[in-house]
Amino acid sequence: MKNPVHVAVTGAAGQIGYSLLVRIASGQLLGPDQPVVLRLIEIEPAMGALEGVVMELQDCAFPLLKGIVPTCDLAEGFNNASWAMLVGSVPRKAGMERKDLLGINGKIFTSQGKAIQENAASDIRTLVVGNPCNTNCLIAMNNAPDIPKDRWFAMTKLDENRAKTQLAIKAGVDTTEVKNLAIWGNHSSTMYPNYFDATIGGKAATDVITDEAWYKDDFIPTVQQRGAAIIKARGLSSAASAANAAIDTVANIVRKTPSDDVFSVAICSQGEYGIEPGLMYSYPMKSDGEKLSVVEGIELNAFSKEKVVATENELKEEKAMVADLLP
Repeated sequence: MKNPVHVAVTGAAGQIGYSLLVRIASGQLLGPDQPVVLRLIEIEPAMGALEGVVMELQDCAFPLLKGIVPTCDLAEGFNNASWAMLVGSVPRKAGMERKDLLGINGKIFTSQGKAIQENAASDIRTLVVGNPCNTNCLIAMNNAPDIPKDRWFAMTKLDENRAKTQLAIKAGVDTTEVKNLAIWGNHSSTMYPNYFDATIGGKAATDVITDEAWYKDDFIPTVQQRGAAIIKARGLSSAASAANAAIDTVANIVRKTPSDDVFSVAICSQGEYGIEPGLMYSYPMKSDGEKLSVVEGIELNAFSKEKVVATENELKEEKAMVADLLP
């Protein structure tokens, strides 16, 4: 039996956390032979709800779950963690400006970044799920300067999954037929699902779905606004699909990417494709099972370049808004 891997999850009693924890404990995050210890982090007012989550996890009797640590103390929560999944964040409320949201969450992710650096295991890797995830991740990363920047990730896999499904529905095929579709930029309404490089059943997506107006007037806005549409429909934000995408993201990072596919995750840009270095920017990625790399050599047409730059500009604006939180 392998030694247990400690996985820290913030916002553990929230909607996404509730959907996520069962899947981690059952082996879907790190594999069916990898024991885990869950380190569940919540704010003090939510500790009662977290107690109920702990009871449910215990009642599942998962063979791989070797321990549960519920806490509102960041040092205890991140202690010895090899994976940190930062799910908890303050949601945007009516009348709240994006700058206000960034400021509120910025303080949260400043503290979490510092606590991760001071308490986590030497091999710690961090995935930020809580929105605005790109800039939240930027803040946490910059407040943990001793942790290599290539161990920080912000989630755009949910947007990729949404985009793949829209193409599959339009083409009348299974979602597994859609590959090489990546999200560029920010997890926001400026994100760019680059359909030009996607394939459907091994053929270029634009050869299978030839309606250019549909891509620009329907597909892209649907993907960009999907989160808002779900809130309008169910009265709550995406939970199960977000948790699913978090599981997918870690799986894509730790396992070798098939030769005919890519995946989406925001990383700390090194200037790839002319994007400003230091931004948490989503690219088409591949993994060899240990190391990630941005897919090189993609020819972006004029339309794609415009979209790629627009979402970069938004990330620059967000970075400027939280400049006082970046050491």
